[in-house]
Amino acid sequence: MKKVQLERILQSLEAVPSPRPDIEQYPTPAGLAAEVAYIAHGKGDIVGHRVLDAGCGNGVLGIAAKLLGAGEVVGVDLDPLAIQVAERNAKRAHVGITWRHADVSAVEGPFDTVLMNPPFGSQTRHADLPFLDRALAVASTVYSFHNGVTEDFVRRRIESLGGRITDRVDYAFPLPRAFRFHRDEVRRIPVVLLRTEAAKG
Repeated sequence: MKKVQLERILQSLEAVPSPRPDIEQYPTPAGLAAEVAYIAHGKGDIVGHRVLDAGCGNGVLGIAAKLLGAGEVVGVDLDPLAIQVAERNAKRAHVGITWRHADVSAVEGPFDTVLMNPPFGSQTRHADLPFLDRALAVASTVYSFHNGVTEDFVRRRIESLGGRITDRVDYAFPLPRAFRFHRDEVRRIPVVLLRTEAAKG
């Protein structure tokens, strides 16, 4: 499947209505989801692999992985409404994915690859760390988005867990006005995508 075709399908997916600010439910844009899935595909981290979409929201990353040939895909989210939306989106995209309403800390592996856009820590400082910690505990390879200003801290955390960052890409992440306390219709923040290989053994 070409990237433009993948992006078109992802753009048609339903968004999570009434996003919750407490868990920073910022949607992953279709173009960005398609790009990270394509990067992972090019690295050999998708086809036939068991993939986890941690903090799946509407399921866009998991669905992208499945459309590109992933084996079993599991999506996990704390919000039951998000899981319902993800289920509908998977049916719309004609893919079979296992969706679980659970905290990321409850996820059991093993997985080959994790794709995730965790909270950036705008509401709760370092809210992305439980996602990162669990991902590196249950998977061999992790693709994760992080607020660019926290990259040094995130790198130290990964190193402390024995992980090794192999690739990074910078993005300007669009945050649409989803909550009452937002002033701008769309605000762009610097975001970094990291590909991390977990410690062996």
